[in-house]
Formats: sequence, structure tokens, C-alpha cells
Amino acid sequence: MLRRPLLASALAAPLALPWLGRAARADNAPLRIIVPAPPGGPTDMLARVLGEKAQTALDRAVVVDNRAGGGGVIGTEAAALAAPDGNTLVLGHNQTHASNQALMPRLPYDVVKSFTPVAKLATVHHALVVPANSPSRTLRDLIERGRREHLNYASSQAGSASHVISETLVRREKLDATHIPYRGAAPAATDTVAGVVDFYTATFPSVASLIRDGRLRALEVGAPARLSDFPDIPTAAEAGAPYLAVDAWFGLFAPAGTAPEAVERIAKAMLAGLNDPSVEERLTAAGFTADPMLPGPFAAFQQQEVGRWAEMVRLTGVQIEG
Repeated sequence: MLRRPLLASALAAPLALPWLGRAARADNAPLRIIVPAPPGGPTDMLARVLGEKAQTALDRAVVVDNRAGGGGVIGTEAAALAAPDGNTLVLGHNQTHASNQALMPRLPYDVVKSFTPVAKLATVHHALVVPANSPSRTLRDLIERGRREHLNYASSQAGSASHVISETLVRREKLDATHIPYRGAAPAATDTVAGVVDFYTATFPSVASLIRDGRLRALEVGAPARLSDFPDIPTAAEAGAPYLAVDAWFGLFAPAGTAPEAVERIAKAMLAGLNDPSVEERLTAAGFTADPMLPGPFAAFQQQEVGRWAEMVRLTGVQIEG
């Protein structure tokens, strides 16, 4: 199932009345969603689809502002510096609002203190894949092989979740393996298919068609249960490595100090859009699983994720200079 039931009592409640002061004056101004990624990708699509649906409930225009670069830092910093008037959000994710705090010693914002969590929207699972002709039929096979011979593994980018998750496997299982960073998921997957590298941790949607076509073999997927379309792929827990079940997640954040009434109103409007069948269809096609959280639960979730990623970064020693 794509959707997890929304908190019915929260979404059934009437939207907040206009608030006083600065936030009230912003009520009819356009709502800007900064997307720290180029136009046309899945993250951009998520912002545009939900923003379009939320316009009616919010009675204001919603515009997307793409600010790519710096591993998401450029757009995220712009949101941190924006006025906390209810007019600006950023569509953040597990890197911009969790792992970067530990990965980047000179990060120009604090992933927690600089923002107010608004709503968690969706998740995407990761999977560990090997070439179709790999001698490793299971994750245990790969681990045992990596203990007796040297392996190479791909990542979509140095410092990415792809890199940190694979390096966590290497460190925890004491493998002899070298990291080969690529400039994006597509070239990393291509070289894994070709056998240039021995394994690669990828977001599942980016490799699903290659798995279906028999060009890659997935040794695990970090989902809580087996995927209905891929019932032969074990979960990370079933494969004996529950620590690999690390999702990519996506959510909205406002600048720190944004009025709670504004945050609550925007959150309810955005999350209501996840219940629309047309939105569900588009998100499913892009590989997202709706995972709605209102501001309070989302803030608690983010705090846990910051700690989880900090632990993984300490274990792996991965750092991003810049």
C-alpha cells in the first residue's frame, strides 16, 4: 500500500484561523517551496504535485524555487536565511536535514536549530545490488567474499546515503572494499551492471527496472516487509543486516521562528494532498511511499535521524569538505 493512514483527527480538524501580526499579513502571499535540486527530478515533482494540491486549501499560490548545488546545501541555506513569515519552505531530505550535520564540518546552517519541521511527506527504500553474473547470490555470500578478497563498491556521490550505507556494511562486517564515487545514480548503476564494481547501494526506484530485467540482482531491500512486486528480494533484516534498512526521506521545513499556526495550517494542507488518488498514482510511479507526519512527530523523527546518521558517520569516517 502506498499510503499510511493519516492522523484522521488532525486532518479532520478545521484549518487554523488567520494568525496575528507578520504571519497574518503573509496569509495571501505566495508560498515559496525551495527545492535544493534541479527541475524535473523526483524531488522537484514531489514539491510541485503537493504544492498544486495545497493551493486551494491554503487559498494562496504555491511556487517552486529550484536551487540546486552543493549536495543540497545552497537551497537549504537560502531557506534557513529566509524570513520566518510563513512564506518560505524547503523540501528537505535525509541528507540536507540529518546526515550533513555530521558529514560537513563547515555546514552553514544547523539542521535542527535553523528550521521548524512542517511535515514529513514520503520515503524511498534503499537496496544493495550486485551485477547479474555476480557469484554473490545472497548478502551473506557477499560478506564472506569481501572478507577473503578485495571488492569495489559504487556510490552515487561521495558523502551520499549510498556511500555511507555501503561503508557501514564494510566497517561492520570487516570487508576489504574500496569506494568508487560516481556523479549520480545512473552511471553508478551502469557500471554495476557492467561488473566494473562489485556492489552498489541504490534507491530502489533507480534500479527497479534493472532488477526486473535481470541486469542487476538485489541482495536486500531496506523495507519493513518484502515488496509485493519483488517478493523474492529479502528485507535487510531477513538478510541478516537490519542496520542497512536506512530510508531516504523527504519533508517540508520552514525557517526557525515561523509561527506555529502557520506551520500547522501548511502541514495539514500538504498532507491532505497525499490522500488524492491522482497524487498517489504519480508518487507511486516515481518510487515514493507516502509517509505522512505532522509537525510534532516529524520533529521527533528528525532528531532520531540526526543521531542515527551521526553514528553512521562516526563509524565510517566519511566526511565532505566544503
